[in-house]
Amino acid sequence: MNQPLAFRMRPQHIDDVIGQEHLVGKGQMIRRMVEAERLYSMVLYGPPGTGKTSMAIGIANSLGLRYKLLNAAIDKKKDMEIAVEEAKMSGQLIVILDEVHRLDKAKQDFLLPHLESNLITLIGCTTSNPYHAINPAIRSRCHIFELHPVEKEEIIEALERAIHDDKNGLGKLSLVIEDEALEHFALSANGDIRSALNGLELAAYSTPKDNNGEIVINLQSAEASMQKKSLTYDKDGDGHYDVLSAFQKSIRGSDTDAALHYLARLIEAGDLDSIARRMLVCAYEDIGLANPHAGPRTLAAIESAERVGFPEARIPLSVAIIELCLSPKSNSAYQALDAAISDIRKGNPGDIPAHLKDAHYKGAAKLGRGVEYKYPHSYESGWVKQQYLPDKLKHKQYFHPKETGKFEKNLKQIYKNLKG
Repeated sequence: MNQPLAFRMRPQHIDDVIGQEHLVGKGQMIRRMVEAERLYSMVLYGPPGTGKTSMAIGIANSLGLRYKLLNAAIDKKKDMEIAVEEAKMSGQLIVILDEVHRLDKAKQDFLLPHLESNLITLIGCTTSNPYHAINPAIRSRCHIFELHPVEKEEIIEALERAIHDDKNGLGKLSLVIEDEALEHFALSANGDIRSALNGLELAAYSTPKDNNGEIVINLQSAEASMQKKSLTYDKDGDGHYDVLSAFQKSIRGSDTDAALHYLARLIEAGDLDSIARRMLVCAYEDIGLANPHAGPRTLAAIESAERVGFPEARIPLSVAIIELCLSPKSNSAYQALDAAISDIRKGNPGDIPAHLKDAHYKGAAKLGRGVEYKYPHSYESGWVKQQYLPDKLKHKQYFHPKETGKFEKNLKQIYKNLKG
């Protein structure tokens, strides 16, 4: 078989889907759709390797419906026209569209009427948040379902399934995998089943047979195949995610020595990817407006670390960690955005005030679009009081600034003056 193991092991039915119980478990929405044989267009979004395309294929197969795999970034409008013609000749067709957030206007305009008529059922797959990345015209016609990173135990289940599958997996090989190696594949994949299966496949076909004719995969083979050292940090067996959690909480708690300690564990494991992600999250989640320069400086330190590699990478990382720890802390910015998102998700956006609506087309003035808009630059101070929020939300205050840093303290005063 020339196809990759991860491709061969794709679920052929929703019963084969590993993880995502909140969607395909008993009584959950996607399973209810399948059991009722009533499928609606949807967008599946989540991190790489969480099984978006696999779930889409499983849904189609479970319903016995034909499907066509397309990619919004690569496939042309012509490919979509072919799919529509196939649907017209043979009935309803599921279009599984990877990278659906890359759908351009021409392709979107072509697909919309066929989604409306239900000639085509779209299952879009994306790693981007559809509320930010997908055009509202498509999004409004689709149910949105979020997939979560796959848990370690679930990845182990996927690996064991592949090890024992004689038809599509590695069952015909005399494969013996040590518990430590299995654990390492699951942990170092960081919730990505595809990554774990790719590592297992590489280990299986690159490890020579022993004197008993068996392919024995040990921890060293797993580390080499995943290109990550074991994430078992010490003799007490602290887990990968425990160390990452302690690392981030130590930065948030301004404990420089603890943060450096957990950074050292991660460096010894060679896990620069996880270090970088957590540092950037901390810079914006925990420090934010209290020290807005921390984000760009942290990114610069990470890019320097990636360029020089270990062991020298530890040097820029140490500088950034100490700054993050000793910076004042504020989460006011993202908390403000989360409050705004909460209103949107409650179905309470309100209508955009008429004076803010687009007025760059003929007839806009007759509709009252932009007529009473006040252009701030026409005023001496560069600001003029007018309503920007929809009527439903005009008294809302999402931003509650703190005074933990000079920058945000100044912003608080400006904000107070403007709200005046």
